Amino acid sequence: MRLVTFDPLRALDVPGAVYIKPAWMFHERERLLDADWVLFPETWQVNALHYGFKVRMFPSVAGYHLGFNKIEMTRAFWSVCPANVPRTLILPNNPNGREQVLDEMSFPLVIKEPRNSMGRGVFLVESLSEFRKTIATMDILYVQEHLPIQEDLRVVYVGERIAAAYWRRGGDGFHHNIAKGARPDFKEIPESALGLVEKVACELGIDYAGFDVAMVDHHPFLLEFNLLFGNDVLNARRIRLGPSIVEYLGKRLPA
Repeated sequence: MRLVTFDPLRALDVPGAVYIKPAWMFHERERLLDADWVLFPETWQVNALHYGFKVRMFPSVAGYHLGFNKIEMTRAFWSVCPANVPRTLILPNNPNGREQVLDEMSFPLVIKEPRNSMGRGVFLVESLSEFRKTIATMDILYVQEHLPIQEDLRVVYVGERIAAAYWRRGGDGFHHNIAKGARPDFKEIPESALGLVEKVACELGIDYAGFDVAMVDHHPFLLEFNLLFGNDVLNARRIRLGPSIVEYLGKRLPA
């Protein structure tokens, strides 16, 4: 296969992938049009590559369009697995929106910035004064119930299957991201969490992502997914995603 990548690190174990700097996209038009697949573009490149160049792109366009914003992501989750989404309010940050949050939600609650990752922009709010301070500069209120968990799951989905799954235990007491100090544990992964990720990825057309799942009384809740998820845990376990990527892309080429 003729493969072009805009991210050399994520394609490190993808044989034959030729790196092009994202800024050179329009100068490398012929090479892009000649490629069987274009891998790991930056978000700003996606619409031009998909609608203009009309190239085959990995990860999928759906992953980019839904994954860049927690609001779009949550609405998609509501459409395919409403029973597996924590109670969430998405409202304008105006007097009516703030009043609705305070009427319908109780402290502690979680407020998230719609465009952030790795635990950044996620706040545990335990009082009215904290609520007012946290939302002071926000245009949109994205508010979720606080789930009573001490860990969560990272489920890595590549192509059409789960490539890895592990608990993220510990952290800073609220965030369970590896970047926040959590430790990975690959033991006793709940089948219900894996089944939920497989269902959602299939129905939404997601072919590469790290899904975050919380378990409450044996029931899985889908928190979010990230396209640019960390690979340190996988690398430490010598789990390579490149072979799965190549296999998947090869199957999707026209006969």
